[in-house]
This record gives sequence, structure tokens and C-alpha cells, in this order.
Amino acid sequence: MSSSAFRTVPDSADVVIIGGGVMGASTAFHLAEAGVTNVVVLERGDLGCGSSGKPIGGVRAQFSDPLNIELGSRSLRAYRDFPRRPGAGIRLDTVGYPFLLDSERQARDFEAGVTLQNSLDVPSRMTSPEEARRLCPYLSTDGLVAAAYCPTDGHARPGPVVQGYARAAAGAGVTLATHTEVTGIDTAGNRVAGVHTGRGRIACSTVICTAGAWSARIGAMVGVDLPVRPVKRQLAFTAPLSPPVPRIPFTIDCSSTAYFHNSDDGLLFGLADPGQADGFDTTWTPRWLELFRTVARCRAPALAGMETVGGWAGLYEVTPDHNALIGRSAELPGFLYATGFSGHGFLQAPAVGEVMRDLYLERAPFTDVSPLSADRFRHGTGIRPEAHVV
Repeated sequence: MSSSAFRTVPDSADVVIIGGGVMGASTAFHLAEAGVTNVVVLERGDLGCGSSGKPIGGVRAQFSDPLNIELGSRSLRAYRDFPRRPGAGIRLDTVGYPFLLDSERQARDFEAGVTLQNSLDVPSRMTSPEEARRLCPYLSTDGLVAAAYCPTDGHARPGPVVQGYARAAAGAGVTLATHTEVTGIDTAGNRVAGVHTGRGRIACSTVICTAGAWSARIGAMVGVDLPVRPVKRQLAFTAPLSPPVPRIPFTIDCSSTAYFHNSDDGLLFGLADPGQADGFDTTWTPRWLELFRTVARCRAPALAGMETVGGWAGLYEVTPDHNALIGRSAELPGFLYATGFSGHGFLQAPAVGEVMRDLYLERAPFTDVSPLSADRFRHGTGIRPEAHVV
């Protein structure tokens, strides 16, 4: 694959995609597969250097509304088929995905979710605390009421996904311009006219914003409100474990958001710090680990004392209702967007790439994404706020 740091960029393109993470790469691949190859992907760093390079890799269809379930389920199928299309190994491990529940209210909410998921062919189910412990022997059942579990969910490696999509798109003729920052967008009336970069201007009639945590800045260039705020999320890796760690599901404590799963010869730990301020800082600060250890002492005691050997920090792109922004600007029809996934971007990227292809081609996508329009915050519409951002 040729991913070049261009001295100049092409003079023109049919489509300019801003953001070279998993969403931009998926969109470029699906456009190219449909024959739209005069496409330029602009990335200010390396491909996948933003949020896509540092997610936890979870893939699931357990959501509380039909639209997110459809996006997750369709993406899971695409990830299972990834070695064939586009053709790359992504270390998909369908170990299952339990949400641990410690109140009757949580159990009722998740039970309703399971009923909805089952109606859409997702094989999730409610389980007892004892079954959850059989699935994940690290667990303590003290205080648990139930768990919601789907055996077909799991985790994969984001880096190979970005590279797999990008390689296939480049092979079809898409230009991947890395280390190329967007400095402005030209409009003429209600039309997109071009994109300015640090390496030159690209004349175009369509811009697709897949800029993740930086999307509000891109929208502001054309007067489109994309209410996305950046929030730091951190994770850590244990030292290699001996005896080897058992194969466990991607396990989430619903109340605390603490999670863990296998990672090479150890475990990966994470937790959403409720006190984390908004901002673009991605400095890893291991002090947050004590929050995880406090939860672990109750929920999975053996994890509380495990040695960690570093970690990383990345950015969630969070919207007011923790649901994505997907659509086309009504005021500027040449401006499309797929952003604000609030922790769900990696797991929904294959399906959303299809949606963006179809929106560009002005044909109906496989599902109606209009509830995810950025305009919902002006009009008071949309879908149920998604409470789980892991």
C-alpha cells in the first residue's frame, strides 16, 4: 500500500474524505468498491493515528435500540468476512461479551434489550451471576444480580482493519494523503467547492467528514454544527501472566464501566474516568488505574494486584446523547459526515462505510440513518441515549 506524505495534493477529486481512521478508511473502501475511485483521503498524521489507533477493539451488537443493533450486527458479519473482503487478518476473537449487572433496574433494562436484540437475530441472552463466573473465572459474584451476554461478540485489532481497508482502497485508485492537514473548505452558495490543505488546494464537490474528535472544527469551517467533544480514555496492559491467562470474554462491569479482556499473553484493563475533563490531551497518566483497581477488588479480586507494564490514552468523540452523527447537511448537500461515535466507531465502521457510500450515491442505505442526523439536537428528535460507551 502506498500512503504518501505528499509535497502537493491532487488538484481535484470527486470526493475528499477528511480523517484517515477506521471510518475514513472504510468509507474510502466502500466508495472504491462501488467504482468511485477519484477520492482523496486526508490525514494530518499517519493512518489510524487518532482514535482509531487506540480503541479497545470491542465488536458487538448489544445495544438498546434497533438502529445501533443493525449497525453493530452488520459490522460483525463484515469483520468475520474481513480475511476475504477486503482481505486482511484482523485477529477477530469472538469470545463473547457479558455486561455485569448489579441492580434489578439494570437487569430489567438489559432484559428488554435482549428481547429486542433477539428479534433482530442477535443471539444474546440473560445469564445468572454463576454462569457469568463460569464464562469468566476471575469474577466474584458478590452483589451481582445478572449479566447480559452475547456469544458472537468479542474483539479485534483496529490497526489491521484500518490498513486492510486502506490497502484495498489504494489498490483501486484512492489517494491517501497522510501528514496533510486541512486548513479550510471553500463553498460557493450552497455547494462545496474545494478543500485547502497545508500541501495545496483540492477542487471537489463533496466532502465527507470522518475526523473523529476533531470533527467540530471541520464542521465549523462550513457552518455545520457537529456537536462532538473530545474526552480522554485510558487503558493498561498487564505483565505477561504465568500460568497463561484463560481465554475469557470481553467483560464489562456496567455500573463502573470497568472492563478487561485477553491481550497477547496478559490482560487489557480499562475504565471511563467520570472526572476526566474534555480536551485533546492524550498523555497516559496511570493514576487512573487506582479507580480500576478499586472496582476490581470487589468484582474481580485477582485483577486488583496484577502488575501492569504501560498503556495508552486515546480520545472518545462524544456527542450529547452518546450516539453517532451520520448524514448529509441539509444546508450544504455536498458535506456529509460520520462521526461522534462515542466509543462505538470501530465496531460500527464496516456498516457505516456502506451507509456513506450509499448517501454519496444518493441511494437508500440498508437501514434508515436519519435518526442520527446532526440536526436532531436542533429539532429534539433522535433515538434513545446510549448509556454504554465501551
